[in-house]
Amino acid sequence: MSDTPEHRLFAAIYDPATALAERTVLRPHREYLVRALGESVLDLGAGTGGIFPYLPADGERRLNAIEPDPHMRRQALAKAAELGLDVDISEASAESLPYADGQFDTVLASMVFCTIPDVDAALAEVSRVLKPGGELRFFEHVHADGWRGQVQNLAAPIWRRLAGGCRLNRQTVSHLTTLQSFDVLEVERLDLGVTPVWPFVRGRLRKRRES
Repeated sequence: MSDTPEHRLFAAIYDPATALAERTVLRPHREYLVRALGESVLDLGAGTGGIFPYLPADGERRLNAIEPDPHMRRQALAKAAELGLDVDISEASAESLPYADGQFDTVLASMVFCTIPDVDAALAEVSRVLKPGGELRFFEHVHADGWRGQVQNLAAPIWRRLAGGCRLNRQTVSHLTTLQSFDVLEVERLDLGVTPVWPFVRGRLRKRRES
């Protein structure tokens, strides 16, 4: 059996299901991620290409992305072509990035850490491929407190099966803010979403320069 994630139905319904949110509530957070990008950019989990409309198509930046799900990747490739965006999309997983040490100025993570099987391994890889002084920028839904968190815990097993491997109750913030190789520039909690996909966080981490 292949270890490659394949979620044909979820990939088919994802764009129609999120179209209104993409045009409204998600737009400012997508824009936040792409402000003042460096020359080399990695999208850590392209999905169907949700961040692609916000990436510069001027050819002045080297754009890379990974997406291990073949059905999601097919849609991302089509979206990039439609936008005239020159982006190299790999089928690699976040835990094993096919890039050189210190290759990227910016790594973008947009609603992706909930689906990565081994977050710590993925973050070690992000640290490896980022240049010293480079940024990891993220926009993620996270585990809630109180009754919403209890709802997430109850819904998590079935949600993971139906929603492309998404883990509702992942403690993403603690993974991100305790990394020894990064300085936290900002982390903002957002009262955004609808239970069980609530709340969200966004922020920026900077890889520490070598002493």
